[in-house]
Amino acid sequence: MWEIEVLDALQNIHTPWLDKIMVAITSLGNAGILWIVMAAVLLIIPRTRKVGICMAIALVLDLLMTNCLLKNLVARTRPYDVANFTDLIVKKPKDYSFPSGHTAASFAAVTALFMSRKKLLGAISCVIAILIAFSRMYLYVHFPTDIIGGIVVGVAAGVAAGFILRAIDKKLAAKAAGTDIENH
Repeated sequence: MWEIEVLDALQNIHTPWLDKIMVAITSLGNAGILWIVMAAVLLIIPRTRKVGICMAIALVLDLLMTNCLLKNLVARTRPYDVANFTDLIVKKPKDYSFPSGHTAASFAAVTALFMSRKKLLGAISCVIAILIAFSRMYLYVHFPTDIIGGIVVGVAAGVAAGFILRAIDKKLAAKAAGTDIENH
């Protein structure tokens, strides 16, 4: 299986210091915590509140699509079980493999930032998202197609969040315009 070959090849670049870095990077994506905290901070600041709302919507959509629907529907076994890989340096995830939840949440957040026209923050976050996604393969807990699936789901959630927020803004603007006309 080509995916196991890719994961096995990644084992050749392991070093003690890189292991520590990859464990730290992957932990940023545990339960989407980095992205949840970022969304919360953006929600607190009045001028970035809409960005925070977009990220929050994207993360909720991602959670529903990834953890509530796709993981259980696909029910893909983790690569360490398929390949009988015993050298894990992180705790074994208990859920299914497809799609990567870490990757999906990361790319949902990044896409929400881009949909909100926060290009610099989006670009910085994209680098972090790519590193998180790579760490999942480096650590042998996801297949490459789990990562690709996570990217697709995350981008879809982020785009959907952007469109939902724009639709809400239009509706509120139309309602405000209608209210102003009625009051004159």
